[in-house]
Amino acid sequence: MARFSSRQALLAGGAFALVLSLNGQVTAQPGYVPNFQTGPNGWQHPFGGEFSALQGSASPVMDDPAHPHFSNEMARINRVQPTYRIGDLSNANLKQWAKDVMKKDNDEVLKGKIAYTPGQACQPPGVPAFILNQGPVVFLQTPTKVTIIEESSQQVRHVYMNVPHSPNPKPSWLGESIGRYEGDTLVVDTVGLNTKTFVDAYRTPHTEKLHVVERWRIIENGNTLEVRVTIDDPDTFYQPWQTYQLYRRARQPFAEDICQEGNLTLFDYGVPVAKKADF
Repeated sequence: MARFSSRQALLAGGAFALVLSLNGQVTAQPGYVPNFQTGPNGWQHPFGGEFSALQGSASPVMDDPAHPHFSNEMARINRVQPTYRIGDLSNANLKQWAKDVMKKDNDEVLKGKIAYTPGQACQPPGVPAFILNQGPVVFLQTPTKVTIIEESSQQVRHVYMNVPHSPNPKPSWLGESIGRYEGDTLVVDTVGLNTKTFVDAYRTPHTEKLHVVERWRIIENGNTLEVRVTIDDPDTFYQPWQTYQLYRRARQPFAEDICQEGNLTLFDYGVPVAKKADF
């Protein structure tokens, strides 16, 4: 019992409470901290690859109808050849410079070039593309920081709680993330993303003005983890747009998956090699 109480106090930073209202709904009270720590298996979603559209929001980049994407699994089911993702450049929210960059890339892929994915080169996917990875993901929560770890290559995000953004954050692969709790929701605000990453699996570029806000919460009686995401980059998109992802509790143990050791899907992109040791 002592261990349980200590862990709850650690999560809440001292206090939290749930109240059952007259209509039977559980509501969060001031000081409540939702618990995203789910044991060794974490959270996983079955489908990766592209963002879902949300009603009332501008659409994310989707599959080009003229060049439908078939994963290895779907190609076997449909008895066709697997294909790479080709983004639909008729998306009205994309600014012209981004369309030009993507058209050049799409044309090269259609002519036989292997489409780039971060996993081929053991590189971080960036944000928001982080949530396209299937997971599992696990959360480590303390009063000052939430750490989100994704199984593939043990990608790690550090979310610093209840602090402001740096005045001039240095652009990085996963950016600078700050967080806060709003009732049952973990809000993660990320800026400072470098331009080495893409917004999505269709290789949509972005600028250093990219700003991503994620709202994580547990729904469906604790069985589902939902994240709603707002993506804003005024130099790439005409207006901000929203998407979401749903995770279920993972059934398989969180495994060690080190990309640099034994990566068999390198194609022509290679693994980054440090020029000098970092220890």
